[in-house]
Amino acid sequence: MNRFEKIIKAIRELGLQKLWFYACYQFGLRCGHYRRATPFIQPEYIGIPGLPAYEKIPEISEAQLNLLLAEADRVCGGEVRLFGGDFVPLDLEGGASELHWTALEKLPPEGDIKFIWEPARFGWAITLARAYAFSGDDRYAAEFWKNTLHFLNVHPPNRGRQWQSAQEVAIRLMSLVFCDRALGDAPSSSPENRARLRQAVADHAARIMPTLVYARAQNNNHLLSEAAGLFTAGCYLPDHPQGAKWRITGWRWLNWGFLNQIDEFGTYIQHSVNYHRLMLQIALFTDHLRREGGELVWPSATLKRLGAATRWLWALTDPETGRAPNLGANDGAYIFPLTQKPFDDFRPVVDAAAKVFLDRDIYKKTGLTEMAGWFGLSAAESTEDWTPQAFDMLRIGQTQGRAFIRSALFNDRPSHADQLHVDLWWRGVNIVGDPGTYLYNTPQPWENALSGTQVHNTLTLDGEDQMQRVGRFLWMDWAQAEVLAHEIDDRGRLKWVKAEHDGYCRMGVRHQRTLSAGEDGWVITDEVLPCSGHENDVHEVRLSWLLPDWEWEFKNKSMLRLSGPAFPFTLEVKGVDRINLFSAGESHYGELEANPTWGWTSPTYSVKKPALLMIAETTHKLPLKITSIFRCIG
Repeated sequence: MNRFEKIIKAIRELGLQKLWFYACYQFGLRCGHYRRATPFIQPEYIGIPGLPAYEKIPEISEAQLNLLLAEADRVCGGEVRLFGGDFVPLDLEGGASELHWTALEKLPPEGDIKFIWEPARFGWAITLARAYAFSGDDRYAAEFWKNTLHFLNVHPPNRGRQWQSAQEVAIRLMSLVFCDRALGDAPSSSPENRARLRQAVADHAARIMPTLVYARAQNNNHLLSEAAGLFTAGCYLPDHPQGAKWRITGWRWLNWGFLNQIDEFGTYIQHSVNYHRLMLQIALFTDHLRREGGELVWPSATLKRLGAATRWLWALTDPETGRAPNLGANDGAYIFPLTQKPFDDFRPVVDAAAKVFLDRDIYKKTGLTEMAGWFGLSAAESTEDWTPQAFDMLRIGQTQGRAFIRSALFNDRPSHADQLHVDLWWRGVNIVGDPGTYLYNTPQPWENALSGTQVHNTLTLDGEDQMQRVGRFLWMDWAQAEVLAHEIDDRGRLKWVKAEHDGYCRMGVRHQRTLSAGEDGWVITDEVLPCSGHENDVHEVRLSWLLPDWEWEFKNKSMLRLSGPAFPFTLEVKGVDRINLFSAGESHYGELEANPTWGWTSPTYSVKKPALLMIAETTHKLPLKITSIFRCIG
């Protein structure tokens, strides 16, 4: 695709308004406006916080407290978790520079910028603040102040990489305000320290405001984060000369963002489970600030969208493990880690969001309530034995399993080319899963490589993705899906669903998939159908299944048996000519040459683990049918 074609398609699919906002941002950079609007020397601020200290600390179990204090001790020893992964050394100096952030916009970062930004989101600081709140041990507060003051000294306003992204600035601002409120009565929270933090909050808010046009061009969690940062600063520093403006601007764009980024069915615009959780966390935090102020009320339309978004994440979250399909982009974001549950446990957020936006306690488990407690939330227990559906990720439930099929109608740029992808879960184990993301910013072949069609559980035609990749994060010619038919049992549960996507219509082909439940597994039927005039076309079709890295053996040429720690299962594929198996980028069975990115799964950013990728192939005249039969044993 040449440059002119890219521009025309970008205008058609992204819209003129976004491109205009982005052009305005670029003009502001090039003419020096943002350099002048965000100077090194900021006005001195002297004032008092407008938000009280946390008066009521949530109740947690002794086991959860021990886990929290153990993690806080690791932070005191200079180690933190990044992206919910393993402990690594805490680097608070990454990205330091004497250059203005606008100058750095023109220079490539030294490695993956996310490793520089993640420690500066101050998730580790929230861990220390929680540890102090529960234990009363001032060494946790003292560690917070030592690290925070060091960071602020190393990264003065508008110098270096840590000021380059207004979203990162906003997330850090919100973390600072939370920590100050949790540590307000600590002996080490001296008046001088707290005054320095309030100055930092003012400096951060002043950085966000001038470049809000960039967030509007993105129209995703950038806009929500920056609006929430401004709203937080306005609530926290009400007597600041810009405080009222920050508060009003933040509130305006928060409401606009929720209304325009969440559709009526609750689907978030970024089509990502992890970014969906991030959006709900922003809603929870700002809702708490709204109630603390006692003035603002969410418009009914905003509440309706937030309620729908809560139901969407509830629909995908396993009630026993808290895990959900690793759908879409996953950059490891978890901006308010107010729980000791693992990174991939979505229940604390669903629990809190359901209490405020649905007015119900859906899990009725005290071990999940710390986050809701920090936000002052409670609700009556739900007596309904009911779980909603996510209409772009329909679920077929069974006694021991859950199956999901991807059928999205994109109204904004998708992050993964994954239409009709299927996720299968048995007894809480993800036996057929999504590969995740791994890394955004790294040399090929790994630069956002897990977003393509062939590593998802769907069909690839003639080696082509369902959509056309024109950049690291940008897909054109969006594949659109629709549900063609379904059946519901006498309990109101889906028995089977049939869907189709149009991503290969440009090649004269339609892909239809039927997902149906059996007593001990599922049957997936793929039909590759010719469009009119293409009845005699011959195509190479590849069907991918991403499976756990378990012991495996073939029972015959078409049936694979996998044996895991809890149970075995079999996968039989009918209607193909060849079967190949890959793990960790190497071939283990078949003649197809391996790709380094095949046979991996990424549970969070920067982490990849081996998985088994089956690629079943056939070259055939259309129409053709492929049937995959999954049977779980025990």
